[in-house]
This record gives sequence, C-alpha cells and structure tokens, in this order.
Amino acid sequence: MQVSVETTGNIDRKMTVTVPAERIGTEVEKRLQKLSKRVRIDGFRPGKVPMNVVRQRYAQATRQEVIGDVIEDSLRNALNQEKLRMAGLPQVDVQTFGHNEPLTYVAAFQVYPEFQLADVSGLAIKRPVANVTDADIDRMIETIRKQQKEWQNVERAAQAGDLVRLNFVGTLDDVPFEGGSAENFAVELGAGRMLPDFEAALVGMIVGEEKVADVKFPEDYQAENLKGKTAQFKLNVTSVQEGVLPEINEAFIERFGLETTTVETFRAEIKKNMERELSNAVKAQLKQQVMDGLAALHTFDVPNALTTEEAKQVRQEFMQNMGNQMPNADLPDELFKPQAERRVKLGLIVGQLIRENNIQRDAKRVDELLASLSMTYEDPAALVEYYRTNPQAMQTIEAAAMEELIVDWVLSKAQVTDEERSFEQVIGRAQGNIDTTESAAA
Repeated sequence: MQVSVETTGNIDRKMTVTVPAERIGTEVEKRLQKLSKRVRIDGFRPGKVPMNVVRQRYAQATRQEVIGDVIEDSLRNALNQEKLRMAGLPQVDVQTFGHNEPLTYVAAFQVYPEFQLADVSGLAIKRPVANVTDADIDRMIETIRKQQKEWQNVERAAQAGDLVRLNFVGTLDDVPFEGGSAENFAVELGAGRMLPDFEAALVGMIVGEEKVADVKFPEDYQAENLKGKTAQFKLNVTSVQEGVLPEINEAFIERFGLETTTVETFRAEIKKNMERELSNAVKAQLKQQVMDGLAALHTFDVPNALTTEEAKQVRQEFMQNMGNQMPNADLPDELFKPQAERRVKLGLIVGQLIRENNIQRDAKRVDELLASLSMTYEDPAALVEYYRTNPQAMQTIEAAAMEELIVDWVLSKAQVTDEERSFEQVIGRAQGNIDTTESAAA
C-alpha cells in the first residue's frame, strides 16, 4: 500500500492511497467462493452452483462491496502509519478501481489541532468573597412572602401591584390579528410583562368596565407584522385583585416541610440554602473566568466536523431549556456554531491539560458533588440511588467533578485576588420573572 499526505491547511490534509490490485482481486474471489456455498439459483442444487455463474451474477456487486471495505480498512491503517488523528469523516474520491488495476483514492479530511498549552501563571482571576447577612435573609424572606401572596378581589379601580383579569381583542386597521385576543387573561400591573401602553390602559379600570386603548409595538418586536405599529385593543376587565402577603408564623412555615416551625429554624434553613446558592455562584463565576482565560490564551483552528456536531447538541439543549416558549421555532444549527466552536476548543484544551498534568478522577469530589446536589431534593437518598444505579447520569456528576479539578489546578497557578462583594452582587439575582405568555401584547 502506497500512502502520500499533502498539507492543504493548518488542520486540512489530503491523503492519496494506492492499494495493489491483488488485494482487491483476492478478497473478491474469497467472498465469491463463500457465496457459492450458500447462494440459491434455480436449476442448481445448493452449494453446487458453478463459479462462472456465481461470478456472472455477483462479481460486480461483490467488487463494489470489497472496495468500500478496503477503503475503510486501508484509510484506518494509513492514518495510523502517518500518525494522524482524523477529526470527523473524510471526503473520499476514488480515482481508479478498474479490473486488475490498483485502487487509488484521495481522502480529504481535517485533523485534530496540535498546540502547546499556554502558561496560565499570568492569568488574572477575581474571586468573589461574600457572606450571607441578616439583611440578606430578611430580603429573601420578603421575596418568599411575595411568591406566596394570595390574591383577593377588591371593589376599586386597578392600581400598580394588582392582578387584573380581562378579555381583550386586538385589531390593526379594524382587522383582528393572530395572538391579539384572549379571555380571562391575567396581568400583574407593574410587573413589566406586557407592553407599556397595554398596562397603562388597565390602571384605573374597574370590574365590568370596557375601553379601547391604542397600544404601540416597538420597532424590534418579534412579530414582523406588528413592528412599529399601533394596534387598538378592546379591553373588558372581569376582576381586580390585590396581593396579600402572608405573615411569618407557624402556619406559614409549615408550608415548607420543616420539622420545627419556629422563626429561628426557618431563618436558619433559609441561610443554609442561601449559603449553598452563594457557594455555587462563586464556583460558577470562577469557572467562567478560568474557561474564558484558557480560550483567550490558545489560538488554533477547530475542526469543522466537531463544531457541526456540537452545534446540533447546543441547539437541542437550547430548545429543551426553552420548553413551551418556542414550540414551533425552526432555528438553524448555524445560529449555535459560535458557542459550539468555543465548547469544542475548550474541550480540546482541557483534554490536553488533563493528559499533560495527569489529573486523575477524584472519587471523594464526586461523592461531595452528588451529596450537595441531593440536598436540594425532597428525598436526597432516592436521588443518590438514582445516580449510583444510572451510569449515564453518573457521568454528568463525574464530568462536573473533573471540571472542578481543572478549575482548581488553574487557580493554583494563576494570579487570584479576592474581591469583597455582597450576596446580591454575587448571585446577580434578576428582578421580576421571565414572561412566558404568548399574547401579542406581551
């Protein structure tokens, strides 16, 4: 077998392989011999079909099959011979494969990039340092109270903070448009989930009142037919409710399933959860800085095939995370390629870092991560059992543990400075909730 390799780019290769005709002919003959013993042809007993008949019937198809198998086998051997790591599948162009002629083909492909690990000692990392204070706990309890508030009907005009239920119909030039109508639709005034004009029109309305309001859509609105337009909405208020915050007492605390329902126990449990959340946020921010630093320190071409496959995975994860918010979205994989390329690049960097520094799996770290995760579930033991008996799920925990080891290794070499911050600054808690309504007025 003759092999020649041409470098056509940083990671692009073109390999020409020539396989002797004897190898093709011998393998074709061997397969035809085997075929003759089991093939059934009318007029001949099984196993007694003459070879000239078998060749006439099956030689061409057998030869094509052999050529495909020989290309696969010889390409694998040629890659090993030339010490090349192919990334993805090759494009194969068969040059010659005539009867009694050598098989010559050209395989074009990309290889995994070769690069030197950069020195991370100059990498500047800011480590957030924060504590959970009594004021933080007070704010969290207030947030919980708001989440648990009960809505009660009121006989007055709607005002900021109220929950208004209404029926509405939206029109453009007196013609209703898709997504512009709803019944028994709930709007929390001041939450900012609806268009400003829509919410403003509801302020001051009472139950049973009807009105028509002009609602301006922004220029960057997602629906093309509504961008920059002003629609008319016929509004009919069916109820106005105000939120009543629950008192922090034994009855309220019982909702959270604590063994002891004292305020002190409640605050202690909240603090424990907040400290866990804070610890996870600090880890996430350190990991982000480390990965950003590693990506910036290394420059090399990323194989297209790996990026393409990863983009499909990123898209799938995105759609799963969006749930029902974008049920019919037909987003192209190309949209996710930048993120996919970064993932692949970091995967190659981290993989080489693990090999060169002999970073080993840490069973204790895996146990700690699994225990920490289980504490966020109602039945921690059941969750641990699930992971322990599900190898595929357990791989995600082991991968997370390895990521922590990588981050720790980089932090041990980098320039790390502590940065005093508040709980809220570290958590970066978003104000309000994400709107999941499908109304065109949202």
